[in-house]
Amino acid sequence: MNSVFKSTALAIGTAALGLSASAVWAQAHPHAHPQGHAKATTQRTVLPFDETTWAHALQHGPRPAAYLFTTSYCSTCPAAFAVLHKAVQQRKDKPELNAVMMDVAGPQALRHASHFKGMTQMYAFDGFEPAIRQAVDPAWPNVTPYVVLVDAKGQTQRVIGPPTPVMLKRWLSPA
Repeated sequence: MNSVFKSTALAIGTAALGLSASAVWAQAHPHAHPQGHAKATTQRTVLPFDETTWAHALQHGPRPAAYLFTTSYCSTCPAAFAVLHKAVQQRKDKPELNAVMMDVAGPQALRHASHFKGMTQMYAFDGFEPAIRQAVDPAWPNVTPYVVLVDAKGQTQRVIGPPTPVMLKRWLSPA
């Protein structure tokens, strides 16, 4: 079994089980340093995002965290992501900054990773796009960038476009 196939199978299995990629990677590579790996996988791994992913992320995912839902043709999404990145740059406890690609997956999605400086993880829609959007937010009008901020208590703020300074402050306030 080649290493690309193993990595893909690991990423898919990880997402299906709702495990963090770093936790699974650490189990598979017990003698390696996971922090060094985190940056490498950020740019090489796209995890699937289906109808169940959002509920799992809200219940078991990292807090605080930001999710930017984007498309390959969104011209304003990199600027919205830059607002998120700037808001967390000086923090010691870096919240996760995730990008969720809605229209392309795999290598095509990874081409856009360079647009999202500071990205923790990239996801790609895997399934019926309207159903996935419905699971994230039934009121979402399919406009990007769509940003969801999950604070330390698990409360969410949602906005089309970049979050305002007031939203960012509320998102990053201690629990």
